[in-house]
Amino acid sequence: MRKTALIVLVILLGALAAAADQKSSDLKFTVVKDENGKPVRNASVVLHPVDKDGKQGKGGYELKTDPEGQASFQAAPYGKLRVQVLARGYQTYGEDYDINQPQHEFVIKLKKPQAQYSIYDTPKKDEKQPEKPKDESKPKQ
Repeated sequence: MRKTALIVLVILLGALAAAADQKSSDLKFTVVKDENGKPVRNASVVLHPVDKDGKQGKGGYELKTDPEGQASFQAAPYGKLRVQVLARGYQTYGEDYDINQPQHEFVIKLKKPQAQYSIYDTPKKDEKQPEKPKDESKPKQ
């Protein structure tokens, strides 16, 4: 019984020592509107680990900003981290960051969507559009 307790104690101490070697960082995000600097509330801040090849790893975390546009995450592991911010009415923001300090602060400025462009010709106002063929399958009344 004593041997089993001693083995369990040694394993726990080894696990704690390994966990202490893991460096982590406290992350603070502030999400604001690009046009006026006002905070964006209820924006989704999504965090994903990124491997050395730049591929997004499995897992991740999703945070929501408060009314002041702020969100925080404690104990983020050191290494590459992909940060994506999504908010209704704004362009999605995405960037990879190298987390290598005990604290990081990010100010993210969201932009309004840009105008859409089409590769197809749009008819000019002066041009008459072709008439659509009438649907003959409907019975006339």
